[in-house]
Amino acid sequence: MRRHLILLLSVTALCCNIAAQNITGKVVDETNRPLEFANVVLLSLPDSTFIQGTISNQTGVFTLPANGQRGLLRISSIGYANVYKECKESGDLGIIPMQSDTQLLGEVVVKGDLPRTRIKGDAMITNVEGTLLEKAGTAENLLDKIPNVSADDGSVKVFGRGSAEVYINGRKMRDASELDQLSAENIKSVEVINNPGARYDASVKAVVRISTKKALGDGFGFNNRTYVRYDERWSALEQFNFNYRTGKFDLGGMLYGSQYHGWEGRTLRQDTYLDKHWEQVTPLLNHNNSKNLTAQLSLNYTLTPDHAIGARYNFDRSPQTNSNMALSTTVRQDGALSETAENHAVLPRDSYTHNLNLYYAGKVNDWSIDWNADGMWGAANFDQKAEEAVTYPDGTSDARTITTFNHTVSDLYATKLVFGHTLWGGNFSFGGEYSYAKRTNLYTNPENIIKDDNSLIEEGSTSAFIEYAHTFGNVNLQAGVRYEHVGFDYYEEDKYMDEQSRSYNNLFPSVALSFPLGKVQMQLSYARDVTRPSYQELNGNVIYGNRYTYQTGNASLLPTLTDNINLSASYRWIQLQAGYQHIKDASIMTSETYDENNPNIALIRVINAQAYDQCFASLTLSPTIGIWTPQFSAQFTKQWFKADTPQGYRKLNTPYMNFIWQNSFQLPAGILLDVELDWNTKGYMQNVYFQRHLWGVDLALQKAFLKDKLSFRLDVYDLFKKWEQGNSVTFYSGALRSIRQDENSHRVIRLTARYKFNSAKSKYRGTGAGEEQKKRM
Repeated sequence: MRRHLILLLSVTALCCNIAAQNITGKVVDETNRPLEFANVVLLSLPDSTFIQGTISNQTGVFTLPANGQRGLLRISSIGYANVYKECKESGDLGIIPMQSDTQLLGEVVVKGDLPRTRIKGDAMITNVEGTLLEKAGTAENLLDKIPNVSADDGSVKVFGRGSAEVYINGRKMRDASELDQLSAENIKSVEVINNPGARYDASVKAVVRISTKKALGDGFGFNNRTYVRYDERWSALEQFNFNYRTGKFDLGGMLYGSQYHGWEGRTLRQDTYLDKHWEQVTPLLNHNNSKNLTAQLSLNYTLTPDHAIGARYNFDRSPQTNSNMALSTTVRQDGALSETAENHAVLPRDSYTHNLNLYYAGKVNDWSIDWNADGMWGAANFDQKAEEAVTYPDGTSDARTITTFNHTVSDLYATKLVFGHTLWGGNFSFGGEYSYAKRTNLYTNPENIIKDDNSLIEEGSTSAFIEYAHTFGNVNLQAGVRYEHVGFDYYEEDKYMDEQSRSYNNLFPSVALSFPLGKVQMQLSYARDVTRPSYQELNGNVIYGNRYTYQTGNASLLPTLTDNINLSASYRWIQLQAGYQHIKDASIMTSETYDENNPNIALIRVINAQAYDQCFASLTLSPTIGIWTPQFSAQFTKQWFKADTPQGYRKLNTPYMNFIWQNSFQLPAGILLDVELDWNTKGYMQNVYFQRHLWGVDLALQKAFLKDKLSFRLDVYDLFKKWEQGNSVTFYSGALRSIRQDENSHRVIRLTARYKFNSAKSKYRGTGAGEEQKKRM
């Protein structure tokens, strides 16, 4: 420990000594917001020979090593006029403002022919300011128009990578409704990172960074949202957001309440191959309703322009969630009727969660400091009562009732500390994170038809990372490595289970290289990531479906490790992306015999699959033609996957493709019309086969009034009721069984009204800690 401390102090002293011999400055735009990824080049005088180069970091700050002579500094960024500054041997140049590269022709502003989407650093950046994307509606509507990004109900996904973490002005988005609160007109740019660097948790597959363009104002403001949804029954939501800002103090909050009604219908066919062929056909109809309450309060205090502290508290309560499920099952053995069963199940649930975040964000000399501490506490009750009646071919019958009670308690404590510094003309950062999570699970079945569970999971996670980025002329290189240690302890009936308990020690390297190839911008990146099982997947609860189908977790489930290589290219309004993945211990759903006495009962559970490879590619075309902004995307995914099926050990390699054609029209009177057509082909994703071509059409109309203070948006999903109607999939769940699912279709209509007054984003800058564990809970 003493050697480590001496080494750390030595490195710190060296960095401070280097910093004293540097040329530094901060690049900002017209609104005084930091300008990231500005190119800063030091040229010699008088011949303008290249000496050194770098880029500005997220705070707009850059540092160049001094060479002991005078020179000319050139600062440039796409969309801005170049700035030249004469500089001495070393020193701080202070604030360097940059102006948009525009030509004023009378009262008309004509912007240069800039690419809407370009590659810079480790990200694919889409310009929003000055384009028709400003009229996309909400931030969520906007993200759904970004190449290879899909957004719906607060969930943001990146093609080929999965769910993405979202940051707004450097702050992690903690409430999915923020995307609906933020207007596209207030957004300057969107950055998409396919292979996030070492500073992000290894479970983060992709990152979306949103930069806004308007300065924050003082005073009181609010943003109110009312939402109604019709899907055979009505649902409603009311949300009130407020913010009060004066001087250095910022207070924000949110009150949210909703009542949701939904339904789903499908037909399940389960084929089991034992000494006889068992065929079960089950039409299922599920009506669910829920009530949800959320309250949030955040405090932020800016001590100085370089130092800020704050706290945020969230309370979530679901006092009533009910599912009413009706199943009618017909069972045949080798084609002969064996029995019919009627099953009606009621599944009530209630839960609550407390979340607390504390943060400090500051800067000391050339060092940036970001510290967060988080706590989460919650509990949930999830019960079930199923009444089942069975009739046999001879006219006899029997009936039984199955009840289960499930109570879980979850606790999480986490802290994260990140340092940043300009070093040798580049950006250097390092930090660490620690979290402790505890989850107790009590599950009982009074009838003793299925097994009880009394388990405890304790997990401690420690991580550290180091990352460095540097620009060499037009080439940018970023590299880093992250170390994560996870200790997983599993207990049953207060007894430590050595077989299920384990520890993991993993290194996660990452590297990204961006460079021009003629007029084409290129990016090549590599990263390793991990997907850890959720706590629900690890518990031993046995969920009762019907007398022939149970479902449970798997305490022996291993995390999934994925190596990712990604290549991106961008030329004007054309974007191309291709990737390759090697996936080890992927989690897949399979089934096995419940016990030797009941071989015809399927126990569905998650297991780890054998390692396999996967590639993907996409092509996006997004020109602008007058009032029409089309965007066409073609996406291709192919895997090399093998699995046990009733027909033997098979290769499930048929590729899967989807085509997305989005169209935005700027109509008279400020009306925005969106039309989207989606079409998916047949193909495999792991051990699931999509058996039909799917297509669907979505429509949206949006209109704002009172200078954008009041707005209405009407959405119609699956206009022709073709999407889910064609959704037919088969799960190959082991050598004995396959399960086919055919979904019923339904059209959804949603109307959203929003009224805002002096609405402004909170200054809260907490990024959170222990995010992976929160999602897994």
